[in-house]
Amino acid sequence: MKRKYINLKPSQLLIFIFAICIIIGTILLRLPIATTASITWLDALFTATSAMTVTGLIVVDTPVAFTIFGEIVIALLIQLGGLGIMSFAVLIYIMLGKRIGIKERLIIQQALNQTSIGGIIKLVRNLFIFSLTIEMIAMFFLAIKWVPDLGWGKGLYFSFFHAISAFNNAGFSLWSDSLMGYVGDPITNIVISGLFIIGGIGFTVLSDIWYKKKFQKLSLHSKLMIAGTFIINIVAMFIIFILEYNNLNSLGGLPTLSDKLWASYFQATSPRTAGFNTLDIGSLEEPTLFFMLLLMFIGAGSASTGGGIKLTTFIVIILAVFTFLQGKKEITIAERSISQIYILRSLAIATMGVFFIFSAIFLLSITEQAPFMTILFEVISAFGTVGLSIGLTGSLSMIGKIIIILIMFIGKLGPLTLAFSLASSKEEKIKYPHEGVLTG
Repeated sequence: MKRKYINLKPSQLLIFIFAICIIIGTILLRLPIATTASITWLDALFTATSAMTVTGLIVVDTPVAFTIFGEIVIALLIQLGGLGIMSFAVLIYIMLGKRIGIKERLIIQQALNQTSIGGIIKLVRNLFIFSLTIEMIAMFFLAIKWVPDLGWGKGLYFSFFHAISAFNNAGFSLWSDSLMGYVGDPITNIVISGLFIIGGIGFTVLSDIWYKKKFQKLSLHSKLMIAGTFIINIVAMFIIFILEYNNLNSLGGLPTLSDKLWASYFQATSPRTAGFNTLDIGSLEEPTLFFMLLLMFIGAGSASTGGGIKLTTFIVIILAVFTFLQGKKEITIAERSISQIYILRSLAIATMGVFFIFSAIFLLSITEQAPFMTILFEVISAFGTVGLSIGLTGSLSMIGKIIIILIMFIGKLGPLTLAFSLASSKEEKIKYPHEGVLTG
């Protein structure tokens, strides 16, 4: 009798493996050794999902609710989620000397959002070496500041945890007020923001920079990511500085111009999926919060530790709009043209993102007694795997927690991965004649 095997597509297998890791994390966080007091299964699931999706939203205070064992479990989930489950699987295969087949390469391609399987194993190997090196260097510099403040044991441990959390754009902190105690400290601001910017720019870009060295030789994707990241961070910093300058509950309450600039810079870069804060997010002005919604929705780069629709997706959509307004038929930038398939892909990602966000907001407006802006901020933060909140997370109802868990899950894996897992892979063999449709 022949055995029947379930033949899963790469996108389906990726979702399945991701879900299994979250379940294992939930069980570990529910153990008595992991918590200072018993927490519910739902809160353990929420925390495990938030860590695995590198979001950072919390329903229980991390340093208060969890023991060192629980915090290490969270750190491991963050590392797994940030660098990718399949990346760890590849590392184990390489160490055991086993061959990595086409199916495994396709799953890795899906997980890292690559356009082809060529060079995928080399990318994963470089990803590990670079990531661990950067985290160790960051831990050293954070220890320079935190060891004198906290002592050797606690200082090194906090440096280790925050280096992992920041590089993977997770936003989990071992301080209840995140990094508000270091709002004007240059070392903390530079190291933490440097970690989540590097982690969020994408491993493809980092690999491209490593091998090609010069900006002119980089791929179009790398050029767009580097230029786009620089521009959006600078613009966001000045917008937040202007909007919050007279707010006594944020920048206005800081003693020096230096503190104000550091806070503006950090809070401008953090919504791009990092989730740390040096200002009280709930005290920010509504225009600032609204602007941060856009930053969270855009997110970081493809094949990065961050979430959102991705910066290059946003850039392609904007370029498509300008191209249409100029009466052109093809997007051209930096002496390159962008294929129609990438435009359609970008529109599909953004549209599906809006659909999931709208659905979650609609459901939460029914289940939660909270202002619309609070719900909107929470949902986009979850979808973008950011982790910033203006106070709703801790008071979510049971249904509300389940909705946010699903949105974090979708936000991390990406709307298209979910769509590909459900869609039929049959090719259309019949071609139909073209006909115009009135739009606009």
